[in-house]
Amino acid sequence: MAKINVLNNEIAVYSQNDEDYICITDIARYKSSDRIDD
Repeated sequence: MAKINVLNNEIAVYSQNDEDYICITDIARYKSSDRIDD
């Protein structure tokens, strides 16, 4: 698992079958670090 830095936040990047995927949970944490389930 690799990580990229976007606006001073680490976002996980996964690779599977020659495709790259970013972690939307990490992006949701940027929006609101106290509630990520909304």
